[in-house]
Parts: sequence; structure tokens; C-alpha cells
Amino acid sequence: MRIYLDAMGGDHAPQATVEGAKEALGMFPDLTVELAGPEAAVSVEVERVFADAPALRARLALTDCPEVITNDEAPVMAVRKKKGSAIVDGMLKLRDGAVDAFVSAGSTGAVLSGGMFRLGRIKGIDRPALAPLLPNGKDFFLLIDCGANVDCRPEYLAQFALMGNAYMQGMRGMENPRIGLVNNGAESEKGCALTKAAYELLEKSGLNFVGNVEGRDITGDVADVVVCDGFVGNVILKFMEGVAGTLMGIIKKEITADFRGTLGGLLAKPAFRRVKKTMDYTEVGGAPLLGVCGNVIKAHGSSNAHAIACAIRQAVGMAKADVVGAIERRLVSAEPAQPAGAEE
Repeated sequence: MRIYLDAMGGDHAPQATVEGAKEALGMFPDLTVELAGPEAAVSVEVERVFADAPALRARLALTDCPEVITNDEAPVMAVRKKKGSAIVDGMLKLRDGAVDAFVSAGSTGAVLSGGMFRLGRIKGIDRPALAPLLPNGKDFFLLIDCGANVDCRPEYLAQFALMGNAYMQGMRGMENPRIGLVNNGAESEKGCALTKAAYELLEKSGLNFVGNVEGRDITGDVADVVVCDGFVGNVILKFMEGVAGTLMGIIKKEITADFRGTLGGLLAKPAFRRVKKTMDYTEVGGAPLLGVCGNVIKAHGSSNAHAIACAIRQAVGMAKADVVGAIERRLVSAEPAQPAGAEE
């Protein structure tokens, strides 16, 4: 298994990416990592991090990619012009089969553009989507889309559901994942024109569609795949991150407010650690870019070394589960769906 890792992607690169690569190599004895970025900067960090692990270092290959795409650049133009960047080089190698998966914590726009223009879309998919795994108190649910497509058509949402279904079957071992559609009411007639038309498509999709999911029920284990457009999905994602941080802060403040709270906090400390781990995005690692012809994981921009390692672990799992192939097979078997009011 060969994973391509963007060494300069993320706020803490290259330290976090190099250390994350080392942790991932320790997880999988059959793994090799191609670490790409400006060689002068990356090699110094590699020698420091791998000084005590020559066996792991032997499974790490350095590729000199002198150009770096930043968050301040227009993604499409950057992907077209910066052919010497890790994002472009990695996507091309993934397309050509030289690597099994691509991981980056860099510019989301550039990863999306690279996937679209260098890998291409799976036949039958109109728009690729970002799909992070989020906690629901019992396990995880897949939120799709979380920001790749702000403006959507009903058929896009039906395709998101299909891709999410294939991902949860392959990666989470779910035989028949529950598919829910984010809406402002549980009734089928609720919502805007987009969600009403998408509801009709999902009812006919052959998937295990459980209907509309209201905001308060998203984390209530009512659906394994939660479908929405990228605008709504990004708001949900950021809101969940904010609420988790606020709640942890309130709990910490109240525990330290008096002696009894502090004593109780000490006794409950192991439980709080487990809760924090459950809510920690670093344990998931990143969001798969579903709908492109290759295994792509977009890690969080603020990823630390452990988050990078978990993103690599997710990429390994995605490649082994053949999620791309599963989506393609599902598209072949699915009957073409038409939005409400479409001409025959």
C-alpha cells in the first residue's frame, strides 16, 4: 500500500505531516509513504523525526515538489499553474496508479480542483462531495456534503446519498446504512424546493431512506448518512465543532469553581477523557472526497501529527475497501432517477 502525503499541507506542516507519517508507518507494516514538498525544508524535518527509526525511514520516500499552493490563492488557477506542487503531482500519480491514495491538509479548494481536473469524476456523478465522519453518541454518522457544493440540484443530493451509502458499507461495515435528508421538518411535504425534490428521488433510490432529519436529531443516531447541500453541511460541521468546544469549556469552568466540583472532576476524569476522545476530530483524521476517480482524504487544516496519521489510516482503509469501485458498481445497478417535474 502506497500513500501520497502532501508534506506542506496544514497549519503545522512539515512537522505534523512528517511526524504523522512516522506514526502511520508504525501502524501498518506493509505501508509506504511518498512524502512530497520542497525537499530542502522537508528533508531536515525527516532526518530529525526518523533519527531513531531507520526501519520506518526505509519505507518513506521523499519527492521534491518545490511549489506550494496556499489558502490565499485561487484554487483552479493554482492547480493549473503550479504543476510542481504536491497536490498536482499527487493527483496525477493517483490517476496513473503509481499510488493508492492521496492525503492533504492543505487548501480545500485546491484539493477539490485537483480531484476534479486531474483525477476526473466517476461516471454518473455530477459533483464530488466532502464527507466527514461525526460522532452521534453511539458511533459515527457521515455528513455529505460539508462544503464542496454550496449550490445543489436535487439529483446531486441523491448522488451524495448513493456515495455515502457505499462509503459506510465499505468503511464501517454497515450492510444497509440509514439515509436521512436534512430538513426543517420530519414531514415529507416540509422544506424548500430542493429538499422536496430530493426527497422524491431518495424515496425511489432503492437505498434505506429513513426520511427527513431535523437539526436536533442529526446527532441522535437516526441516520448513518446525513445528506444536505454544502452550505448547510458546512454550517452543521462548524456549529458542531463550536458547541463541542463551548461545552468542554463550560464543564471545565464549573468543575474548577469550588472544592466539591474539583473533587468530583478528579473522580470523573477518566470519563471526561473518553468523551473528549469521542468528540476529537483528530481520531477520524479527515474527510474523503467522494465522487472522484481515486482515493482522496482531505485532512483538517489544523491537523496535528496524530490527525495526519489517522487520515493516512483512513486512506488505507478506503483503498482496501475499494470505495470508488463500490460507488461505480452502485451507479451501474441503480436506475436513473429524475427530479420531480422532469420530462420523460
